[in-house]
Amino acid sequence: MMQFTQRLSLFCLATLISLISFAQDEADKITGVWKNGEGTGMIKIYKNGTTYQGKIVWLKEPNDPETGKPKLDKNNPEKSFHSRQVLGIINTWGFVYKGEKVWDDGKIYDPKTGNIYDCIIKLKSENTLDVRGYIGISLIGRTDTWTRQVAK
Repeated sequence: MMQFTQRLSLFCLATLISLISFAQDEADKITGVWKNGEGTGMIKIYKNGTTYQGKIVWLKEPNDPETGKPKLDKNNPEKSFHSRQVLGIINTWGFVYKGEKVWDDGKIYDPKTGNIYDCIIKLKSENTLDVRGYIGISLIGRTDTWTRQVAK
């Protein structure tokens, strides 16, 4: 009887580990480099602890047309950030995988306006994300479709 109990325990443990691994694989499908809908920037989404965040890794126009120098975060409401470069900014953060190809509870920063929005991300296909920024409730917002640029 003891052997049966041990085997059952091992089977249950192996099954649990497999399920956790599968869920993690699903959650990690968001990772990679994605081009925004306008084609003006690319964001690398990666895991940071238990959440996912994204960093601007490419800009179509990385330099300010007036100065010829790298674009700065001049629209940020925090004046101390006005001298930081837009390229390299973490502009999406706090996303938690909720299942069903949805990451929620995150924020997205728009360096063009200096605004931060609540955000939800949905994986529409292997290479397409719907990124919805909103204020208050997700019905009031805007969705941008991002496309994968680099294989995971």
